[in-house]
Amino acid sequence: MPFRRLDPARIIATAETLASRVAERFPESGLSRIAAEMISLARDTEKTASDLERPIWWLRILVVALILSGMLVFIFVGTFLSFDRMSSAAFDFVQGVEAVINMLVLIGIGLFTLVSVEERFKRRRVLRSLHELRSIIHVVDMHQLTKDPVVFTPDFVPTPSSPKRLMSASDLKRYLDYCSELLSLSGKLAALHAQSVNDRDVVEAVNDIENLAANLSRKIWQKIAMIDPGTSRRTIDTTGNTA
Repeated sequence: MPFRRLDPARIIATAETLASRVAERFPESGLSRIAAEMISLARDTEKTASDLERPIWWLRILVVALILSGMLVFIFVGTFLSFDRMSSAAFDFVQGVEAVINMLVLIGIGLFTLVSVEERFKRRRVLRSLHELRSIIHVVDMHQLTKDPVVFTPDFVPTPSSPKRLMSASDLKRYLDYCSELLSLSGKLAALHAQSVNDRDVVEAVNDIENLAANLSRKIWQKIAMIDPGTSRRTIDTTGNTA
């Protein structure tokens, strides 16, 4: 079903459109470079997600070879055991049963470890990719950190250390809205990993990233709600002059 799975191609198209919008309105801004980087990250995520959905055949062949080798070792050793020499004493029998149980437990643990190698291999790769998404989310947050709508209030008085602000209220709205869209896009890229790898640790890591992006986006929209639409044509610099 087309609407039951995220389509990486559509996410990339959305990232490209968003990058164009940011570049057209804020061509020299750091946010436009972040949006361009998001396109590259989206393409890398598409490739990673596609690779994760396919089985790692060389790893599976290696696991099967190790399991078969272990079985052959036990068969080879078993051919030298003479069961007719075993003592019939109860104590020796109990010791033999205990040794067999321990051996079966160890074999089971070994088999489980070998079978889950592919899953752990994919999990490590996903977590490394998710770390990049978490980093770019914080980078987006840093770019909106100093974009404070309080500068459009009549009683605002800048200090010598105040950042230079020459952005109109309408432009500030668009800038903050673009930041929110970039955060949302990051969450969707994270969800692609959970769609490709059905692993509890991966799902928890993806949920953490989505919650991080949603919480930061919520703060951004609180800023947008504070902007007075009547000041959309005013700009304020560090001297307090309006133009």
